[in-house]
Amino acid sequence: MSLDHSLVGVAGEAQSRSWTSTDALLYAIGVGAGLGDPLAELEFTTENTSGVPQQVLPTFGVLIAQARPARSMGTFDRAMLVHAEQYVELHQPLAVGGAVLTSSTVTGIYDKGSGALVVSESRAVDAATGSPVVTTRTGTFIRGEGGFGGERGTSEPWPSVDRPADQVVTQQTRPEQALLYRLSGDRNPLHSDPGFAARGGFSRPILHGLCTYGFAGRALLATLCGSDPARFISMYGRFSHPVLPGDSLVTSVWRGEVAGRAQFTTATQDGTVVIDRGVIRYREG
Repeated sequence: MSLDHSLVGVAGEAQSRSWTSTDALLYAIGVGAGLGDPLAELEFTTENTSGVPQQVLPTFGVLIAQARPARSMGTFDRAMLVHAEQYVELHQPLAVGGAVLTSSTVTGIYDKGSGALVVSESRAVDAATGSPVVTTRTGTFIRGEGGFGGERGTSEPWPSVDRPADQVVTQQTRPEQALLYRLSGDRNPLHSDPGFAARGGFSRPILHGLCTYGFAGRALLATLCGSDPARFISMYGRFSHPVLPGDSLVTSVWRGEVAGRAQFTTATQDGTVVIDRGVIRYREG
């Protein structure tokens, strides 16, 4: 089994993607909006509440920008693939429904020894006007595909913070959270099939990394952006440990010296960090 390293730099064909109000609502519920208090976050969970126009969670942009690569990444055991890192940048607030053209390019395949890190960039533009909507960068780690002698890659600096967090948000996930989130399109059996999860070395199906990312995005949107998606610019996080459905998620936020920039981590209830090196850029209110 091996990866197709010649795929690096080859742009995939533009693909059409569209979404509706229902898709945005389902995504919001899938990443915990309204959980514990169905009257909270009505702007993201309903479309017909009096005086509350529907809005779209910024991290939904990750799904909008998804696109297939130019060709298959190669032959390898899909149970060995996990989400490693995610960046999303919004060039405009997301519409309740719309259509985009997306394209994806594998920008690098890096040798991490025990596995390979495959990094790709996707861009989504408005299908009617061509104006940029979302840019994403995604890293996937494939265990057992390292050791090919390639570059290890580099990471953006993330200064450690030696003071208490400025804000801490605790969110509870549902035991069936992965079953709900998968309805937004990610049907990877790693998150639902016990046998498939066992092949990947997990005792039970784990939560989608992008579901955890969406929970963290909601926490950041509320604490830094006043729950206004128009103030949310970009978000990066590295997935450092799996989450089990039903875990609590604790997002700690440190405001930076530079206005409109903050660092964050997300951990489970026992303190295990599951998203590290987190950075968000936002517009000050």
